[in-house]
Amino acid sequence: MSMGNMSPVQQVQEKARNSQELPSADAEPSWQSRCLNRLLRLLPAKKHLASAVAVQEQVRKLARRPASYKPTGMGRGIEVTLKHVAGWPVYSTASSESPNTGNYVFFLHGGGFINEIVADHWRFIAYLTRHAHVRCVVPIYPLAPQATAKDLVPATGDLLRKLLEDAGPAKVTVIGNSAGAGLGVAAAQWLRDAGYRQPDGLVLISPAVSLSISRTEQIAIAARDPMQDIPGIIELGRLYAGDLDVTHPYVSPLYGDFHGLAPMIVFAGTHDVLYPDSVDLAAKARAAGVPVELHLREGQPHNYAGMPTPEGRQARAIILRAAQGLT
Repeated sequence: MSMGNMSPVQQVQEKARNSQELPSADAEPSWQSRCLNRLLRLLPAKKHLASAVAVQEQVRKLARRPASYKPTGMGRGIEVTLKHVAGWPVYSTASSESPNTGNYVFFLHGGGFINEIVADHWRFIAYLTRHAHVRCVVPIYPLAPQATAKDLVPATGDLLRKLLEDAGPAKVTVIGNSAGAGLGVAAAQWLRDAGYRQPDGLVLISPAVSLSISRTEQIAIAARDPMQDIPGIIELGRLYAGDLDVTHPYVSPLYGDFHGLAPMIVFAGTHDVLYPDSVDLAAKARAAGVPVELHLREGQPHNYAGMPTPEGRQARAIILRAAQGLT
């Protein structure tokens, strides 16, 4: 079948298949992930992104009662310290047994740029700290619409620059999910443009690297996405962009230059409305000479790498090795 005779969704899948990124046809999702997809549809996440009005109401709700960003669910054996850098709270985690050794993870949480870091993020940070024996640096960045990409990207890049300067021989891996992954790519582009060195790797979990949501095929994908919807993502992009155009690389780093960026590992699932952008991200990075692994899994939702499924566990094993500097 020629590309001209394919549906938009089939064209994205064929593009990924030609790059040897799409799993084989017999790589069906596990029964656990199928059950989880059904469960996710019963939760309110997608309703919160069903319209611009729904997003605006969430912003007002969070303004009235800001969510806590304090670490929770870390468990034993982990030291947590807090300092303030340029007005931001920045947490650091380390193993209690060896708090001054190990590589670094610079972790950027998701949440659509309007939601605070949550318990699931902290549990994942604890998992990395405990099992990869790394020191995690977790900036609590300000949220939209009070903070927008014009200020957030340079400030994140500068904070990462300072960590890279202080890390010595230890490796520094940026790990982000969703909005945090997009912010990580934009910060890496800022580092390169400012003449600073790159981190040792970028681990991007369901990255939000384009907030324009302008692809025809994404309408069909949104119908099977159990967590996200297009109108809400467009509104998030508008709030985060502020005075910038939504296609500005600070907002949507997919439109930026990929030359000279750190090696990337990208996780995406075909039940995620954002996944076509991950396919293009991998293609653009590879064309710019950046080493890329794209783990595109059939039938997986947004942020599947953090889910309690076989696919999630496989992804986390890869992430652990990346954090340890073993990939």
